[in-house]
Amino acid sequence: MRPTILLLPGLDGTEVLYRPLVRSLAPAAEVHVVEYAPDGPCDYEAALARASERLARLPACHVVGWSFSGPVALRLARAYPDRVRSVTLVATFVQHPLPHLRWAGPLLSAPLVWCARAIRRLPIWLGRSRGDPLRRDKAEIWRRIGARTLAARARAIRRLDAREDLAAVTQPMQYMVFSRDRVVPSQNLEQLRAIRGDLEVVPVDGDHFALYACPDVAAAAVLAFASREQERAALERPDVGV
Repeated sequence: MRPTILLLPGLDGTEVLYRPLVRSLAPAAEVHVVEYAPDGPCDYEAALARASERLARLPACHVVGWSFSGPVALRLARAYPDRVRSVTLVATFVQHPLPHLRWAGPLLSAPLVWCARAIRRLPIWLGRSRGDPLRRDKAEIWRRIGARTLAARARAIRRLDAREDLAAVTQPMQYMVFSRDRVVPSQNLEQLRAIRGDLEVVPVDGDHFALYACPDVAAAAVLAFASREQERAALERPDVGV
């Protein structure tokens, strides 16, 4: 039986940057992507509610949480141990990933985020053709998601402490770490490993968006982990699927 994979998005809250991974996972897996509301409450409680609604439609699944959504994946696994069979954390954290910015909350206003976003877009546009996939997909995200939403999610990260959730999760868990990730540097992985010594680590060469750039590598890791857990569960409980 094909594994069922539930993908939780990054800070943008859309399915856009997951599209290459979805294509790489098919047809070996049944894939569902959660999208967060583009406006309204944009904190972790709102994200969890949205993910829980999608999870409720599935008998069981393997959850993947990328960056912003790693803590959401942990809370889902803790709250629904019978539905979440395993957790794959991707370039994520349980507290602010850059501690020296933890107290910059007052600076996370919508205008400032808009300006920062405009500046960070420049390398995406320069030297890339109009048909470049990353240029196209980033442009779509900026059309769909406003600066206020991004600012609100960034403030939610500032207040985050998911260490208790990490410790309470009993399902098998792996962590995909990117070698050149400056958004979520490697000390975040070390913090997780100090709490979960059994955390399996999958190194991938690339920056914070390596999941987008190297979808076949990421898909292979997700599928191997989910399939192995599925086989183990089937041996222990023959009635268990996904």
